[in-house]
Amino acid sequence: MAEITAAAVMSLREKTGLPLMEVKKALAEAGGDEAKAVEILKDQFGKVIEKRADNPTEEGRIFVSVRDDNSEAAMVEMQCESAPVASNDEFVSMGEALARQLLEGPGAETPEELMSQPDPGGEATLQARYENAVSKIRENLKVARIVRVDGPVGAYVHHNHKTAVLFQAEGDNADPELLRDVAMHIAALKPAVTNVEDLDPAVVQEERDRLTEEARATGKPDNIIDKIVDGRMKVFYKEDAGVLVEQPFAKDDSKSVSQVLAEKGLKARGFTLWVLGT
Repeated sequence: MAEITAAAVMSLREKTGLPLMEVKKALAEAGGDEAKAVEILKDQFGKVIEKRADNPTEEGRIFVSVRDDNSEAAMVEMQCESAPVASNDEFVSMGEALARQLLEGPGAETPEELMSQPDPGGEATLQARYENAVSKIRENLKVARIVRVDGPVGAYVHHNHKTAVLFQAEGDNADPELLRDVAMHIAALKPAVTNVEDLDPAVVQEERDRLTEEARATGKPDNIIDKIVDGRMKVFYKEDAGVLVEQPFAKDDSKSVSQVLAEKGLKARGFTLWVLGT
């Protein structure tokens, strides 16, 4: 039986990041051949994945990466089994790498496509990094969803990393502070749609008909009824329908979101609001 030196064990441990006893056991099984030991450890990874595949992933973190000029942003949701792992350095660094590659790489439509791409700053793929992370952490880890959007775009991640927003605007003035503030507003107030035009026309018409019927019951003339209904529809848009641009701006409720944006030559185009696991 080949002698397994301490130097060989430490060398393989540095390359894999796995516990000393597991590395030593794999080297012993491989007769001291490091390459064979790596294959043995990879096989063990597959067994870990299979064993934990059905474990629920109710914890995790959302990662965001934004270009310096706010012209583009990417967002990645990673899930895990336990809260401590969501703050684990290995887990966090991988999530950051995924978001950075999604932003700076060729793009991807699915988590699987992204995972096949190179690990930023490394020689291996993100899939290989994922396998190493699972081997070390020993939990079911999942890249749940990804998205990349063009700008001007502002991003906000809540302090618990479980709520995040990408807000897209139209206009030439990519004011970073305002874009982020609107993204923060969205995270706090959770609007349903961006603009009135995004609402279901049937729902809008139903509400307008209801309000018109109520106004007519007062006996007022038609021209007054129209003004009453228009005023009440504005309340409906900002309070009941959850239209972003009609809502009072969270940092200055004397103005609507659309008014604040207009002051900077911007219009709301869309947003992506994620809450972990939903």
